[in-house]
Amino acid sequence: MDGVPEPHTGWTFLTNHARVLAVIADNRSARIRDIAAHCRLTERAVQKIISDLERDGYLSHTREGRTNTYRIDPAKVLRHPAEAGLTVASLLSLLVKDEADRATAPSAPGRPHATT
Repeated sequence: MDGVPEPHTGWTFLTNHARVLAVIADNRSARIRDIAAHCRLTERAVQKIISDLERDGYLSHTREGRTNTYRIDPAKVLRHPAEAGLTVASLLSLLVKDEADRATAPSAPGRPHATT
């Protein structure tokens, strides 16, 4: 079925909320369709995540014509008690990279190499 991402099995390090937030941080005017494709989620799931993030003050948006432009509150503190005191900015500093860096970084110093 076109437009429906492949399901992922197993566990992951990041939540879908963190993935969506990272994509928005990388492109403040990303379309829901593009966010969904990047995160391998449905558009409906992305809409719900954006709604959650807006409701709790992590994200807001302004409408410019047919485009939403998002604003992330970098000072907002993460929700889980284990991350008490950590801000959205600190999380995003770990997650958001320029796409060119991702393409050229597999053998970056300090990064483990994959073995076959």
